[in-house]
Amino acid sequence: MNYLAHLFLSPDNPAIRVGNLMGDFVKGNQLDYLPDEVRQGVYLHRAIDKFTDHHPQVTALKSLLSPARKRFAGIINDIVFDHLLARQWRHFSDISLNEFAQLRYQELADYQAHMPEKMVIMVNRMIAGDWLVGYQMPSSIGGAINGVSRRIRFENKLSGAAQEVMPAMAHYEQAFVAFFPELMSFVEQEALTLSERYKLR
Repeated sequence: MNYLAHLFLSPDNPAIRVGNLMGDFVKGNQLDYLPDEVRQGVYLHRAIDKFTDHHPQVTALKSLLSPARKRFAGIINDIVFDHLLARQWRHFSDISLNEFAQLRYQELADYQAHMPEKMVIMVNRMIAGDWLVGYQMPSSIGGAINGVSRRIRFENKLSGAAQEVMPAMAHYEQAFVAFFPELMSFVEQEALTLSERYKLR
C-alpha cells in the first residue's frame, strides 16, 4: 500500500503512524535507534506490504500489465489502491479526507526529528502539495507513477503505465473492494500482536 493507506491503517497513535509511513525509508532490523512506537510502526508497515503483495486478488492484477511493466506491478498497485481508498473514503472513515489529511500533516511535521532525510523531503512535499487529498483525482495515478519512475536509479519502462491502468480500472477496483477489508482485519490483529510484543520488552 502507499502513503494514504499506511497512515489510515495505523492504530490511533501518532508515533506508530509515523513509523508506518517510515517503512519505505529504513532498511534492515537494526532499528534500536528509533523510539519503540516508531519502530513498531515500521514493522507494521512491513507486515502490511507482505500481506498485500501475497494476496491472490492483488497478485492477479499483474496480468493486466505489459511484460515491460509487470516487474513494477507492486508499485502500480500501491498507487492505484491509494486513489481508490481516497475515492471511497466515506465508506471507511467517519471524518472527511481533508480533516484526516490535516491531522496527519501536523503529526508528520511534529516527528520530523526522527525521520531519515529522504523522508523529511518527501513529507514536506506531501504537505505542500496536499497529496493525501489529491489522491482522489484520477490524474494522481499517472503523476505518482511517473514520479516513482524518475526516482528509480536505472532505466525503466514504468513511466506512462497509467495508460495501461486506466482502461483496466474496473479490475483494480474489484480487487480493492475484495482485498482491502481483509487487509484491515489483518492489520488490526497484527497491531495487537506488535503491541503485546513491545509491552514485554
